[in-house]
Amino acid sequence: MLRQALVLAVLVSPVFGSTLASAQDAPAATGGERINQLIVYGDDPCPAPTSADEITVCARKDEGERYRIPEPLRGIESPKAVAWSERVRAYETVTARGTLSCSPVGPGGALGCTQQLIDAAYAERKGGSDVQFSKLIEEERARRLQAIDAEAAETQSRVEEIERQYEQLQQDAANADSQSTPPATGKP
Repeated sequence: MLRQALVLAVLVSPVFGSTLASAQDAPAATGGERINQLIVYGDDPCPAPTSADEITVCARKDEGERYRIPEPLRGIESPKAVAWSERVRAYETVTARGTLSCSPVGPGGALGCTQQLIDAAYAERKGGSDVQFSKLIEEERARRLQAIDAEAAETQSRVEEIERQYEQLQQDAANADSQSTPPATGKP
């Protein structure tokens, strides 16, 4: 609960907001390129990069999410909001004892609590609807590399065509020189 309140204060505070914005504008350590990560809502356009070394990645969310609290911070703490299956599962674990049981009674009960926390964290991460900017950045880099490769292939084909034309001109000039010189007869 305290962590959620702290994160919400950081997101809402203009002082921390400007710090987060400037941290996003800092050059990446990998290639010296700037990475601009944005979340756009509805049909809002994704802004174009302002320079050649900037990657702008936009994650699109529904228009209804624009003014809502971010989903990871929407903790439901009311007992009325807990599903019956969760309540039943809680009753089943109340009497569990022993190793890996997450119970204060019995040896190794704390080990089970740690394992449950780890399992819950992995399940939350796997099923989370949070935006994964790293995948979006890699897709944008791949798209840029494809464009660069296509341009390089086009340039290479133009260079090869120019080289063929140049070789043909040299052969034509050599043939013209050999035909224009009269054969030597030996008489002055």
